[in-house]
Amino acid sequence: MKTRLYISAFLVALLLASGCKSRAYLFTSFQEPATDGLRLLYSRDALHWQDLDTVFLKPTIGQQRVMRDPSMVKGPDGTFHLVWTSSWKGDKGFGYASSKDLLNWSEQRFIPVMAHEPATVNVWAPELFYDDESQRFLIIWASTIPGRFPRGVEAEDNNHRMYMTSTADFKTFSATRLFYDPGFSVIDAVILKRAPGSYVLVLKDNTRPNRNMKIAFGRSASGPWSKASESFTPKLTEGPTAVRRAKDWLIYFDAYGDKMYPARKTSDFKTFKDISAEVSLPEGHKHGTIVPVLKSQLKKLLRAVNKVP
Repeated sequence: MKTRLYISAFLVALLLASGCKSRAYLFTSFQEPATDGLRLLYSRDALHWQDLDTVFLKPTIGQQRVMRDPSMVKGPDGTFHLVWTSSWKGDKGFGYASSKDLLNWSEQRFIPVMAHEPATVNVWAPELFYDDESQRFLIIWASTIPGRFPRGVEAEDNNHRMYMTSTADFKTFSATRLFYDPGFSVIDAVILKRAPGSYVLVLKDNTRPNRNMKIAFGRSASGPWSKASESFTPKLTEGPTAVRRAKDWLIYFDAYGDKMYPARKTSDFKTFKDISAEVSLPEGHKHGTIVPVLKSQLKKLLRAVNKVP
C-alpha cells in the first residue's frame, strides 16, 4: 500500500513539473473596504505577485453586501466557482457565483448552509475544494453556535468549529455537518491533496493567546482528521492558502500582527522554511486562494484589463 502511495505521489510530482512551463497562477483577493469586491493577483512563478487593479465582481448579496475571504476553484469542465464571506455577523450562509472567463459572472446566490441552526452567529471564510475521488466540490467554513462546544478564554460568540457541505452542481447540497472539532476555536481551514489517500488540513488555532497556524492530516478530503500539530507560524497569523511547486508546497498567510503577507515552504508539512524574503505581494492584499491557470488564460485576462497590448 505504501509503495503504491509513493509511486502515485511521484507521478503527480512529474505531471506538475511538466506542466510548470505552461502554468501561471491567480490569487483571489479583496481590499478594504470589503464592499468593493473581488480582486485578482497574478504570477508566473507563484512567488512574485502583481495586482490586476480591477474589481471583477462586486458583491450584491448578504446583509452587509461585502466580499471577504474569496475562495475560488476551477472545476473539471473549466468553470471557475467562487464563494465568499457575505457578512461579518448575521448571515447564516455565504455568497456564490461562477464564471467561464473571470470576466462574465453568473447571478450571485446566497447559500444558506446554517439556516437550520438559528443561534448561528456567523459563517466565515468558506473554502472550496474539488474532490476528484468523489467528483464533488467540498465547501468548509467556520461558524459559532453559542453553548455548543467547550470554550477557552474566548467569548461564546467567538468559539468556532469547522462545518462542511458538498455539491456536484452548486444547485443541490448535502446536509451541513461538523467537519472538524480540534477541541479549540478553529477558523480559516484549507484542504490540500498530496496524493491519493493523503490529505492535509491547514488551519488557524483561533484561541487566545495563540491565534496561529497548525496542520492536521487525513486519508480523505472530508475527514476524519488527526489532532492538530504544533504551530508553524508566529502568533496573530491567519488566512492560509497553499500552492504546489514541483515537490514543495508554498503556504501563504496573513501575518496581521506584523502587517505582512509572508510564506513558508514545506515538502512534508512537518518542517517549514521561511521564504518571505523570496516572495512579493502588493500592499493591501487580503485573504484569498491561489488557483493555477494556463499562461494563455492569464494572457487573455491581462489583455481584457489592458495590462498588455
